[in-house]
Amino acid sequence: MDKHQISVGLDIGTTKIVAMIGRKNEYGKVEILGVGKSKSLGVHRGVVNNITQTIQSIQQAVQEAEAAASEKIEDVTVGIAGQHIRSLQHSDYITRPNSELVIDETDIDRLINQVHKLVMLPGEEIIHVLPQEFKVDGQAEIKEPIGMYGGRLEANFHVVVGQVSSIRNIGRCVKSAGLDLEGITLEPLASANAVLSQEEKEAGVALIDIGGGTTDLAVFKDGIIRHTAVIPFGGNVITEDIKEGCSIIEKQAELLKIKFGSAWPGENKDNEIVSIPGLRGREPKEITLKNLSKIIHARVVEIIEQVYVEIKNYGHEEQKKKLIAGIVLTGGGSQLKHLKQLVEYITGMDTRIGYPNEHLAGDSDEDIASPLFATAVGLVMDGLKRQDRKKAEQVADEVVEAEEEGTISEAQQDIVTEEPKKERRSFLDKLTERVKEFLDNAE
Repeated sequence: MDKHQISVGLDIGTTKIVAMIGRKNEYGKVEILGVGKSKSLGVHRGVVNNITQTIQSIQQAVQEAEAAASEKIEDVTVGIAGQHIRSLQHSDYITRPNSELVIDETDIDRLINQVHKLVMLPGEEIIHVLPQEFKVDGQAEIKEPIGMYGGRLEANFHVVVGQVSSIRNIGRCVKSAGLDLEGITLEPLASANAVLSQEEKEAGVALIDIGGGTTDLAVFKDGIIRHTAVIPFGGNVITEDIKEGCSIIEKQAELLKIKFGSAWPGENKDNEIVSIPGLRGREPKEITLKNLSKIIHARVVEIIEQVYVEIKNYGHEEQKKKLIAGIVLTGGGSQLKHLKQLVEYITGMDTRIGYPNEHLAGDSDEDIASPLFATAVGLVMDGLKRQDRKKAEQVADEVVEAEEEGTISEAQQDIVTEEPKKERRSFLDKLTERVKEFLDNAE
């Protein structure tokens, strides 16, 4: 089997680390070959705070995935999230030396590179620069300026910023676990690719990924990502509240939340009680489900309200920026009973739970199509896309060489007529290379 056909996503979360191996089947869908999952011990709110434990957790997840797929894992695509990620809007312009020539890739690259010179807080670096829309000589709302004439090219950008040290630490963990970093992707983007349809991205949609330590938000409109945010709360704070409120240990609190928890207190009757075994020889504890859901409700409302503030920051209340497709909830936290109703009640927006089955092969295991694995599926897809891009670039380079040497084959001739399109390299590719270089030099 061709080694390049498989891609591995590594989702380093606060509660769990998932390694997922996938490949494209003949219908272009993603077929998952194996999944490994381990408890994440060295990560807090999406940020690595114990390198040794994280390395062990990664190795455990990877071994499990390798066993399931009977494939050896070498390269991985890793997601970055965490409370250090923030985003801002920025406009910039360049004046072109020769307005007689049409605008091409190099002009756009020049403009994007200029955004990179923005002054950030100490220790922060730009992770992602996403052009929103362009203006050419004052003509606004241009989606793709390539091929147009104009002297002044300007654009609005969505700029995502994060802490370099946190990203390097993730790179370090991956490398020390004996793996190569194939690519780095922003987790909200990965989850969005896995659970949203193109129609939703066009119509306007907010993806809320509720993880263990953080809640990620990605807002799309007209097919372009418009806003991203990471809120430093997730399922863990709910468990923490249950633990404190009911005076029980964390393991019991987590089980209670999963089995009996609900985000809507109204539905539980006063006489519904769960009995929890006491610690070593102590009396069992009795907890009413009504109280349990009151505790959960209070915390969930807080998380959703914070996310809603971010959606409003994007400008959802303006007619032109309205998110017609509403909200999609994913991540492990989205499996809480009655969460959909509560989100609709607070935001007044249509809501659905997002399962990553949009791009999965039809015969995929049901467990994999769970919101828990949305980010991992997205990372696998991202890895496959990256491989396709590399292949296309290689082919294009071969064609150019063959043309120069005059040894062009028929197959290559066809490609020349199609004119190979080299995609613009994303900032994350460049960031991945920088992190790799840093790690190589730091050895």
